[in-house]
Amino acid sequence: MASTNGKLKIFEDYAVMILGTVLMSAGVYFFKIPNGFSTGGVSGMATLLGDLTPLSAASWISIFNVGLLVVGFVFLGKSTGVRTVFCSLLFSGLTQLLEFLVPMKAPLTDEPLLELVYAMLLTSIGSAMIFFRRGSSGGTDIVALIIKKYARINVGKALLLTDTLIAVSSFFVFGVKTGLFSLLGLFAKAFLVDGIIESLDSCKCFMIVTSKPDEIIDFIIHTLGHSATLVEAKGAYSHDNKYMVYTVCRRIEAIRLQRQIKQVDGGAFTTITTSSQIIGRGFRGV
Repeated sequence: MASTNGKLKIFEDYAVMILGTVLMSAGVYFFKIPNGFSTGGVSGMATLLGDLTPLSAASWISIFNVGLLVVGFVFLGKSTGVRTVFCSLLFSGLTQLLEFLVPMKAPLTDEPLLELVYAMLLTSIGSAMIFFRRGSSGGTDIVALIIKKYARINVGKALLLTDTLIAVSSFFVFGVKTGLFSLLGLFAKAFLVDGIIESLDSCKCFMIVTSKPDEIIDFIIHTLGHSATLVEAKGAYSHDNKYMVYTVCRRIEAIRLQRQIKQVDGGAFTTITTSSQIIGRGFRGV
């Protein structure tokens, strides 16, 4: 049973990573490349070079990703990770496939701000989904790992500087208007990815004051697959003996638990809060 659950979890992880990579590829190919939005990373460098050289941006994405994977294996060994290799090659392959199936000669619309919004939303959601499943689209993420291993430099600042330089370069290649859009997209993505990851990773914390804890705990353990903390309590006003059950579950599980509490003990007093930082067994490692 444990083996089956493990395989199902891996299948779920890869399904989410594939969907995230598809969204990233669509955002880059349909919105970033045609408009010249260079918001950093491999896609930003590829967008610039695609305009300056005979090779297309999609081809440069493949060259950069494959090249950085090779560099990653040389300097980092197997720590580059199977998931990084998978997502990186899939991202490169999808952009090449889209270039073959849907050639883009111009932006989809004449509204650059609208296209920037879609470019940032699709790539940010895609990146967040990949990161959430402990994957990576490769590219400059591999550079970050190399910097972290060999240099005493703050990786976040180093990558932000690199991405900023790429975005600033778009001023000289595509003009002031596109350059300003690129900088705007760079800053927007920095906030979007973190916000989306926190939203995906958020859990519900339940504090339940009840006189019927056994049935609620049984549901938490055997149906939801989580544990709980049970504390004896006493009502300050009624002086009745009560129990306080504390547990944490995923958002989709929270609705089921609320229904169960209402069914078991309609008079239970329940406090529900949201947290994106749950560390412990069944959630996130320390």
